[in-house]
Amino acid sequence: MSSRASATLAGLALAVLVTGCADPAADRVSLVSATQPPAIQPPASPPQPSATVLLPQPSHMMSSGPVRHPYPPATSLTDPMATGAPLPSTGRPRYFVSARTPLVHFPGNSKTGVFTSVPPAVHNAETGAFIANIPLPPGISSSWHLVAAARDNRTFAIAGWTEPKNPDILFFLVRLGEDGRPGKPVAVTQTDPDDLRAVYDLALSADGTRLAYATPLIGGGAKISILDVATGRRRDWKTMTHPMLSSLSWAPDGRSIAYLLGRRAIASLDLTRLAADPNGTTYQIIKNATGATPIESLAHTPDGSALIYASGHTVERVPVTGGPAQVLARPELPHDASLSLRFSVDGTGEHLLYVHEWRAYQVGLADGAVTSVPITVDERPGEGDSPRAAW
Repeated sequence: MSSRASATLAGLALAVLVTGCADPAADRVSLVSATQPPAIQPPASPPQPSATVLLPQPSHMMSSGPVRHPYPPATSLTDPMATGAPLPSTGRPRYFVSARTPLVHFPGNSKTGVFTSVPPAVHNAETGAFIANIPLPPGISSSWHLVAAARDNRTFAIAGWTEPKNPDILFFLVRLGEDGRPGKPVAVTQTDPDDLRAVYDLALSADGTRLAYATPLIGGGAKISILDVATGRRRDWKTMTHPMLSSLSWAPDGRSIAYLLGRRAIASLDLTRLAADPNGTTYQIIKNATGATPIESLAHTPDGSALIYASGHTVERVPVTGGPAQVLARPELPHDASLSLRFSVDGTGEHLLYVHEWRAYQVGLADGAVTSVPITVDERPGEGDSPRAAW
C-alpha cells in the first residue's frame, strides 16, 4: 500500500474515531455480553449497580433533570483471568498466519479511495509458501493487520474490517488442521459493540479462552479490554495517564498481561487484583527503556518467568520480577527497516518471527541464526503495506 493509501486508512480510522467524541465509558470499568447463538435472554431482574449512572439528555428534556439509566454498565465478565491449561506446544512451528489491511487506490484524480478487500492467509513456516486463504465470518469484509497465536501453532485470533463507509474492527478465531488448512472461523460478537475504530494490539491467552486488545480513549488515555471468546463478555482496564498501550502478552497461567507503555516501559497488569478491585492500582513497571531506543513486542517465556522483547533491533530477555536484561540475539535487519522490531515468538520460546516488506525472517533464539523466506499470497501478492504475521 502506498504512503498515501496508508495515510488515508489511518485518517479514515481517526476521522471516524473523532466523530463519536463523547465516550461515556471513559472513566469506568465496562463489561458487556455477546450474542453468539443461542440468543441471550434478558435477566429476570435488572442487575444491582453499585452507583447510579447518569446519561446525557436530549435538548428537549433538559428541564426534566438527568436521565437515570435502568441498566447501568456493570461487570459482566466477573473474572478476567484465563484459568485453563495452556494449549500444548507442537514443537517447531509448521505454519504462520499473515494479515494485512485492505488495499486502497484513487482512480484518476479522485480524492475518494476505492478499497479492495484482502483475506488473511496461512503459510508454510519453512518456505513461506501460500497454503490457503482464511475465510471471513459474515459481517467482516476484509482482513485487518492484527493477528495473534496460541502456543499450539494451530489456534489464531485475527482482526477483521467491516466496510469502508463506517468501518469497525471485529475479531474472530480460526483453528488450523494438521495440514494447515483453516477450519470454519468463529466470530467473537459483543451485544454492546465496543465501537472499535482503532486497535493497537491483540493477544490470545495461552488456553485460547480470552482475547486482550488495546485501544485509545477519546480525549486521552487508553484501555486494555479482556474478552471472553465463548460469551463475548468484556472487562476493561483504563488509564488516563498513558496515551498508548501496545504489545500485549498473556502470562501462561492467565493471571496477568504484560504490555508496553508508549514503547518506553514494560508493565504488567495483575488480573487477580483487577477482579477484586477494578479501581485500584493493578499494574507495575518491570523495565524502562534505555535512552531513546524504543521497546517493541513482548512475549512470555513458556514457563512465565521472563519476557522477551526488542530494544531497537536487539532481542533481549528480562525476568518478570525485573532485574538485569540478557541479550538473546542481534539480527541484522535491512537498511530500510523500522527502528523497532515487531515479532511473534512460538510456543516453545525458541523461535522468533518478524516481517519486513514481503519476507518473513526467522530467528533461532538459542544461536541467533537468521533465515528468511518470501511471503506468497493468493490474492494481490506484493501489493499494499507489509503484512503482519504470527505463529
